[in-house]
This record gives sequence, C-alpha cells and structure tokens, in this order.
Amino acid sequence: MPIRLLLADDQALVRGALAALLNLEPDLEVVAEVGRGDEVVPRARETRPDVALLDVEMPGKDGIAATAELRAALPTCRVLMVTTFGRPGYLRRAMAAGASGFVVKDTPARQLADAVRRVHNGLRVVDPALAAETLVSGDSPLTPRESDVLRAARTGGTVADIAAALGLSEGTVRNHLSSAIGKTGARTRIEAVRLADERGWL
Repeated sequence: MPIRLLLADDQALVRGALAALLNLEPDLEVVAEVGRGDEVVPRARETRPDVALLDVEMPGKDGIAATAELRAALPTCRVLMVTTFGRPGYLRRAMAAGASGFVVKDTPARQLADAVRRVHNGLRVVDPALAAETLVSGDSPLTPRESDVLRAARTGGTVADIAAALGLSEGTVRNHLSSAIGKTGARTRIEAVRLADERGWL
C-alpha cells in the first residue's frame, strides 16, 4: 500500500508541482490537496492520509495551528512542514505543535520523498542548517502578551488602536511595546515586528 499524502499550500503552482513530483514515487500517493489551513482537518477526515505536508503561512489558519489541530483529530497522521520560511522560531513552534519534520521548499525531490518515508516510519526529519540555527538562536524572549501586541502592531495602527483591539490600556500597550523593542534589539516598533517575524517568534 502506498503512503497516502495530503498537501496544504496556498500557492496552487507550488502545490501542483509537489503533487506531481511526489506522485512519481511508486510508494507515495497524493490523496488530497488544500490551499487553506482551515481545510486541512476536514479533508484529512475524508481522505485519511498517512502524512500531511503543510506550509507554514496559509490563509484561514497557519500551518502550525493546523498541525496541532490535525494531530488532535487524527493522531495516526504524521506532519511534515514544507515551507519557504526556514525560521528557527517556526521550527520550535512546529515541533511543539506535533510536527515530525521540517524542511524547506528548495529541498531536492528525492530528499523530500525520503523525508516523507522517514516521517511515516516514525522518525524526525529536520533541515540540518535550520536545526543548527535554531540551537544558536534560542527560544523567543517575548512573553505571550508582548507577542500579541507586536502582532497587533503589524497593521501600523496607533497605540490606541492596539489597546482597543486587545482590550488593554494604552499605558500597558506602551510598556509591552517598549519591552519587545528592547528584547528584539530594535529601534522602533515596526522594526521589532519585522525582526520578531524574521525569527519566527510571532
């Protein structure tokens, strides 16, 4: 029996290319493709894949949240993250959510197919360069609330806008922003958002 695969990527061209490459392998079969994170679990319930290959950044629900939901709904389905964004924080969060592997999209087709087989066999597969970078970078220094405030600051709204969105006082928002700016080594809140994003902390 071939290993049944579900692919989730919001870029149809990438998803189609991955499906074509993986279907060339005699022991792999793509049984479902979705373009949104919130479609992962419903399609997985219908098609019962053995391994789900998920992108990180997708509409509806990101791949990390979809991983946690999928592992709860179908514990036998293993997850391999396949993403453009090889960020240390993403790797830590994906593994914490229950992913068995994490590779970047420029991984050669043969290596990707091998990663699928290894994950299916219960092994962990992580891009070596990203694993090393993750060890060096350490955990996110941001508190959950500082992360919330930085996420809300992505839109460029005022302190008052952020406070209203999160149900906090403006003074509290300023304190969290100031702390987050210091922890990221940024000079402005926009730079703090960018740096935290690049490190996969948000």
